Amino acid sequence: MNKSIIGLDKEKTEKLVKSLNMLLANYQVYYQNVRGLHWNIKGKNFFDLHVKFEENYTDSQEKVDMIAERILTLGGAPTHTFDEYIKVSSVPVGKNISNDTQAVELIVNSLAELLKIERLILDESDNADDEGTNSMMSDFITEQEKTVWMMKAWLS
Repeated sequence: MNKSIIGLDKEKTEKLVKSLNMLLANYQVYYQNVRGLHWNIKGKNFFDLHVKFEENYTDSQEKVDMIAERILTLGGAPTHTFDEYIKVSSVPVGKNISNDTQAVELIVNSLAELLKIERLILDESDNADDEGTNSMMSDFITEQEKTVWMMKAWLS
């Protein structure tokens, strides 16, 4: 078996890098969506949602960095152009959303897409005995499931 310097199977690591780059692309689209929601939200829920969306995009920005650094740790290269991101992203793009309900629905739908990818990566990282990626995905999933629950409660 061909192992990397950190002791992981190189073939499995290459597959993980590809999946992590897909996650990175989706996070970048999600991040930009939430920035747009933060800037454009209107209505009686403005103050609460403006602050909440700032929390969301700050968290997303940190996760983008964590994903890119994990790709580098695994010996890959993080994608870094919006052209690349748009080609592989499945997160819905939100444009000119100022309505509170539509904004929160966009976040819930986006997180649902991110969770699908993270669960795929969780399986791949488990198969590759990659505890670092596995741990990161577990943390992301736990946080996002709670966020989805809270956002769905807000929508009810």
